[in-house]
Amino acid sequence: MWPRYLQAATVALFGVLLGSCATSLNSDASRSLNSAPPMGINSSTSGERGAPGVRVAQNGEGAPLSLTDSGAYRIGASDVLQIFVFKVPELSQTVQVADTGTVNLPLVGEIPAAGRTAHDLERELTARLGAQYLKNPQVTVYVKEYNSQKVTVTGDIKKPGVYPLSGKTTLMQVVANAGGFEASTNWEVLVLRQTNGKRSAAKFDVSQIQAGRADDPTLQAGDVLVAGSSAIKRGYGAILKALPIAGLFAFM
Repeated sequence: MWPRYLQAATVALFGVLLGSCATSLNSDASRSLNSAPPMGINSSTSGERGAPGVRVAQNGEGAPLSLTDSGAYRIGASDVLQIFVFKVPELSQTVQVADTGTVNLPLVGEIPAAGRTAHDLERELTARLGAQYLKNPQVTVYVKEYNSQKVTVTGDIKKPGVYPLSGKTTLMQVVANAGGFEASTNWEVLVLRQTNGKRSAAKFDVSQIQAGRADDPTLQAGDVLVAGSSAIKRGYGAILKALPIAGLFAFM
């Protein structure tokens, strides 16, 4: 049996060593996390070049990138809103969001609407009406016409044109609204996106999405969809060469 003072010294030394190891591990983990590059549609393709100024979605392991839920629809200029105030019909009305992003309503006056959700607007109207005019007002707001957020569909598609985004809208929904592909084309879609002045691109195989082997990506306002492999080759050959295998990539 060791003397007690040796036992105490050994326990103390062991504790110091454990603390040192933990500090080192935490430091290494922190450095690893901080140095890890973010992934997403703006990640450059390793070792490949696309069209100038265009970045290509890439995932080196070939697994789909997780989709980000776009969440509730954000109101924009020219959208038409339906506003109901329970049991106060004179305050219930249909209004269009002005180019300035505001709406003008009785009693409350001009308030900002662009960039907010219908629920956000409901809460503000409830607070303003309840503060001065009504007791426990019940306000409901919904978007009657989606005029501010749109995508463009072109290429080998039956009904090319500009389509509104009514809340969370996926690639498959827009393709269906556009009547589907022309019979003689391969079912591929190139999606072009511009965010904060940067252009990005990703290609999707619609047959893989339909079969459940690839995710159906959520679109954003301003996206341009080029349908059909021949149309993609004709107009976007340089981007096509830089894109990896179709069906493996989705927007972050």
